[in-house]
Amino acid sequence: MQRHRVTEALWGYAFIAPTALGLAVFYLWPVLQTAYYSFTEWGAFGGHTWTGTDNYVRLIHDPEVGRALVNTFAYTFLGLLSIPLAIVFAALLNRKMRGVGIYRTFFFLPVVTMPVAVAMVWRWLYNGDYGLINYVLSLVGIDGPNWIADPDTALYALVVIGVWTSVGYNLIIFLAGMQAIPADYYEAAELDGAGPLRQFLRITLPLLSPTAFFVSVVSVIGSLQLFDLVFIIAGSGNAARANPAYPRLETVVQLFYDRAFVTNDRGYGAAIVIMLLLIITVLTALQFRLQRKWVHYA
Repeated sequence: MQRHRVTEALWGYAFIAPTALGLAVFYLWPVLQTAYYSFTEWGAFGGHTWTGTDNYVRLIHDPEVGRALVNTFAYTFLGLLSIPLAIVFAALLNRKMRGVGIYRTFFFLPVVTMPVAVAMVWRWLYNGDYGLINYVLSLVGIDGPNWIADPDTALYALVVIGVWTSVGYNLIIFLAGMQAIPADYYEAAELDGAGPLRQFLRITLPLLSPTAFFVSVVSVIGSLQLFDLVFIIAGSGNAARANPAYPRLETVVQLFYDRAFVTNDRGYGAAIVIMLLLIITVLTALQFRLQRKWVHYA
């Protein structure tokens, strides 16, 4: 019996070995290497020297880091609007209606569209001179701003794109969660005289809390790593900084890219990305803790 258990354990480790090896090589090792480089300074022609905590001291006193953090947190917080929108749309599409598959496909299309294509289309829509949004506003006598170049509207314009691209993914997750709720609950509620709205508030929403927790964790992690939309819409380096709204668009990952690959300050860039990793870890742990308290009180 002991030999049989050892054989089973060896076969189990053999099956997970390829995945474990891939995670170690492509995820764990780069994280450890980046953590090491965050304590170094790189030369213009390669090579690095150990500088201790100098990069982290510089990071604390860098006002651009604080500005990027504020922008990233603001985008993350406002981007959570996609969760209630996805719940509402999922409830509407969780009904027997003609063409429901087509509607679901339309909602999911932004998810499978390349981020570069999405950014280029929205960049044209937001253009202050010939963009479609300003053209429609001009028809009713409204002079629209240059959405991406105006510091007052740049971040909100970015949030609209983020919400538009994430609603479809969240909708599919919530739709799967709704379809997993037993129909007996709704039938019993209907016999007791509960209408559709009361059923949604008393049955659907409480039973969707695990799904909402998963979606919120994934949404926060994804929003904190925002880069591609900003890079395509605003660019990087000196060309991006010429945009008057760039201080409202720069995110932590964008700042990391500029420091590590534009100015070749790779040690400082590594410190920035390790800071972001710690922030994501803390916020995810906090969400798990809040979820456990929510379940306990419920």
